[in-house]
Amino acid sequence: MIKIDLHIHTMYSSDASISPKILVDQLHAHPYIKAVAITDHNTVDGYYKVQELASPYEDILTIPGAEIGTTNGDIIILGIAELPTKPLTVKEVIDFAKEKEALTIAPHPYRAYGLGDLIRNCNLDAIEVLNGASQPSVNKLAESLAKEMHLPGVAGSDAHQVSDLWTVYTEVQATLDAEEILKAIKKGLVRVASTERLTRF
Repeated sequence: MIKIDLHIHTMYSSDASISPKILVDQLHAHPYIKAVAITDHNTVDGYYKVQELASPYEDILTIPGAEIGTTNGDIIILGIAELPTKPLTVKEVIDFAKEKEALTIAPHPYRAYGLGDLIRNCNLDAIEVLNGASQPSVNKLAESLAKEMHLPGVAGSDAHQVSDLWTVYTEVQATLDAEEILKAIKKGLVRVASTERLTRF
C-alpha cells in the first residue's frame, strides 16, 4: 500500500510557485506520502526537473503527467512525459492518452475548468473525487458521479503553493512502482484520504 498525491503543480505552471527542490525535500521528509504525480498545466518540464532532483532518493517516486486544457475542461494524463500536439477537444486528448497507454483522470469536474456532466460521455479511467482546493460540496458531486459511473475515485491536493501540499492523497494497493500504481488505479484498488476522512471506492 502506497500513499500518493496525484495532482501537484510546480513553478512550471504559470499559476503555481512550488519549486521542484522544495517539493522533493518535503516528499523525502514526509512520514508516509512517498509518491507524487507532477501535473503542471500543459507542460511536462516540471516533471523532468522534479525527477532529476528526486533520482538520488530510493524511497520516493515521481510519476510524469500533465493537466491538459481542452475546449470543454481539463484532463489529467499520467504515465507519460509527453503532450498531444493539439489538445483541442476532450476526445483528442483521451485518444492520445489511450494510444500511449496513459491513465486519464477528470480533475475537479464540478469546479472551474472541470468537465462536469460531459464526463458521462467520456472514456476516462478515473475521477478526482477529493480535490484539496475544492469545496466539500463540489467534491461530493464528483464522488457521486464516480460511484454512478463505477469509476475509481482518486484524490489530489491540486497544490499550487507550498502550503497546499499534502492536504489529501490517494491510497493505492501497489508498491512504489509507477506502472503498478497506474494499473492499480485503473482497477479501482484505491481509496481517498484527507486529515478528516477516509473513503473507499
